[in-house]
Amino acid sequence: MQNISLINIPKVHDHRGSLAVVENDTIPFSIKRIYYLYDVPSDSYRGGHAHKEQESVIIALSGSFEVITNDGINEKRTLLNKPNMGLYISTNVWREIENFSSGAVCLVLASTEFNEAEYIRDYEEFKLFVGR
Repeated sequence: MQNISLINIPKVHDHRGSLAVVENDTIPFSIKRIYYLYDVPSDSYRGGHAHKEQESVIIALSGSFEVITNDGINEKRTLLNKPNMGLYISTNVWREIENFSSGAVCLVLASTEFNEAEYIRDYEEFKLFVGR
């Protein structure tokens, strides 16, 4: 599926532990908003929407979860469980996040500030919007 890709986040490791670094050249957009999900029950899901304008990088800072992406035809599941790997999601991609492990923390780097008008929250509307 186009419009999504895994991004390797550079890390430095020594006997004191690991340090992951996100800089301007690590992700393909300027960061306008950062938010994170935590204390999500394992049987819950988040997302269930697409963005008309926002690009995102999703990172599992702790624990694991699955990101389900969909372009209106194809669906892909990506397990995120390493804090030095991010999932880049472009515009016009439906996303859901589920199967949160205990203690999971999901960090999202976003290219836009919050704007409810650019969200598509109905899957059938999304398919019409992307011409599927």
